[in-house]
Amino acid sequence: MKKSREKNKEDLISDLLSMRRLTRLNPASILTIPENAKCLDTAQLDNLEKSFRQWIDRTIRSDVRISRKRIFLIFMLIRYTGARFNEILSLNVQKDIDVKNNLVRIGQQTELRDVHIPLDLTSEINEVLNNPKFSGFLSSFFKIDPGHVRRKFYERAQECGFPKEYGNPNAIRRSRSIELLRSNIPTMVVQKILGLSTPGLTRSLLKFSNEDMQQITQYYVDKESRRKTSARNTFLCKIMHIRKGDIQAEVEMMTIGGYSLFTVITNESLRRLQLKPNFFIVAEIKAPWVILSKGDTEPESSAENRLKGTVSNVIRGKITTEYIVLLPDGTELCSVVTEESRRRLGLKEGDTAWVLFNSFSIILNVD
Repeated sequence: MKKSREKNKEDLISDLLSMRRLTRLNPASILTIPENAKCLDTAQLDNLEKSFRQWIDRTIRSDVRISRKRIFLIFMLIRYTGARFNEILSLNVQKDIDVKNNLVRIGQQTELRDVHIPLDLTSEINEVLNNPKFSGFLSSFFKIDPGHVRRKFYERAQECGFPKEYGNPNAIRRSRSIELLRSNIPTMVVQKILGLSTPGLTRSLLKFSNEDMQQITQYYVDKESRRKTSARNTFLCKIMHIRKGDIQAEVEMMTIGGYSLFTVITNESLRRLQLKPNFFIVAEIKAPWVILSKGDTEPESSAENRLKGTVSNVIRGKITTEYIVLLPDGTELCSVVTEESRRRLGLKEGDTAWVLFNSFSIILNVD
C-alpha cells in the first residue's frame, strides 16, 4: 500500500513538472495530456458530478439518500481541493470546513493547508450541517468504508461511459491538478494545494506563502464558479475540430451540456487566441442575434446552431419583448424581438421553442 502511494505521488509530481514546461501565458494554451494519463477534463468532471446527483435522486429512502450524499460530498471535496482520498476521509466536517470563508483545512497538524472551495459547495455542506437528518452522522461524517466509497466512484464513472479506473479518487485528484495548471495557476501553488513536496519543485525561484496561495486559489475558484453558473447566452465549450480556410476558420465546439456549436472566426483571431482542439473557450451570443421558432419540430433554417428548449419567462415591453428559453442542461438563452415578431411568434411561458443563431453570431473569449 505504501509503495502504491509513493508511486501515485511520483506520477503526480511528474505530471506537474511536465505541465509546468508546457504551460504558456494563455490559460487554455497547453499541450494535450498524454493518452496514458488517467484523468478527466472539466466537461467530464462535470458529467461525473451530474451522475452522482442523479444517483442521489434515484432513491426515496431517507437513510439511503443520506449515505449517498455523504459519498457525493467526498467526491466533491476531492474534485475541488485535489486532496488525497485518506485526507478527505479524515476530515471533521464541523471543525475542518470553514463555511464562512469557503475554506477546507487539510493535512496533518505539522503540514496543514487551507484550500478554497466554490461557494456552491460550501452552501451544500452548510445545508447538511443544519439538517436534523444528518445530526447523528456529523461527528464521523466522512468515516465510511474506503472500499465501499471506491466502488461507488467506479460505478458513477462507468455510468458516464468512462473506464472504471477514471473514477479512482487518485485519478480525480490528478484531474484537478491538471485543471488548475490549464488555468495557468503557478506550479508551486498547485503543489501547495495538493500537499506535495519534492526537491525538483522547491528549487524553483518563485516562492508562494500560504497567504499568497489562498489569494490565488480564491481568485481562481471565484472565477470558476462564475463560469460554471454561466451567464445567459454563454457556454463553456471544448473545441472539437478546427477547419482552416484561406481567410477564415470554422470552429466546432461541444458545450458542457453536450450541444454542438459552430462558429466562424478570422485566421488572425485563431492565431491571437491560440485556439487548438481540446482547449476550453467561452462562447457568447448577443440576445438580438438569437432567433426563436415555436414548436417541437426542428425548423428548416440556414442557421448552423439550433437548440431546443422551453420558454421560462416572457418580459414584454412597449417596443420589444424579452424571451428566456431554458435548455435541458439548465442554460438560459435570451432573445429580444420586436412587437411585430412577438405577435407573429405567439410564444408563452411553458411553450417549446427552438433557439437559432448562425455561426457568425458567436463571440469567443478565452476565460
